[in-house]
Amino acid sequence: MQNLNRVKLFSMCLALSLTPFAAQADDLPAGAVRLTPGELQWRPFEVVKGAEITALVGSRSKPGPYVDRVKFPPNFTHYSHSHPDDRTYTVISGTWYVGYGDKLDPTKLKALPAGSFHTEPANVNHFAITKEEGAIVQIAGTGPAGTKFVDPAHAPKKK
Repeated sequence: MQNLNRVKLFSMCLALSLTPFAAQADDLPAGAVRLTPGELQWRPFEVVKGAEITALVGSRSKPGPYVDRVKFPPNFTHYSHSHPDDRTYTVISGTWYVGYGDKLDPTKLKALPAGSFHTEPANVNHFAITKEEGAIVQIAGTGPAGTKFVDPAHAPKKK
């Protein structure tokens, strides 16, 4: 019940604090966001080597709600890690395989096809993979966000 209340509160806060990321059309009210797939601005995702990210609302690096989409490439492995914020995930396309634990364990993976949704409590270790089709996943949380790998060797190298 508490998690459901958190999701409701997050949804209300998100609706109240929407800030546009892309150029507004003349008829777009202040605080509204309306993007077509062609208007999304994908960039390399430094935290997830090989993936791309686009910010839809807010910023994961700043306090407050954010919504991002992440393109995970085919045959991708995201080793066990955690985040400091509660998150919700919606699989937009492809199939995303997610499991929980301190070490990647294929027997713990659950296939989440397009249209799937799951929540993830803060500071819970988890891992994810894609297979031949890759996946696009929409992630919502409250920043500032971060990623802490169980094994620091899996963290991206800082330049």
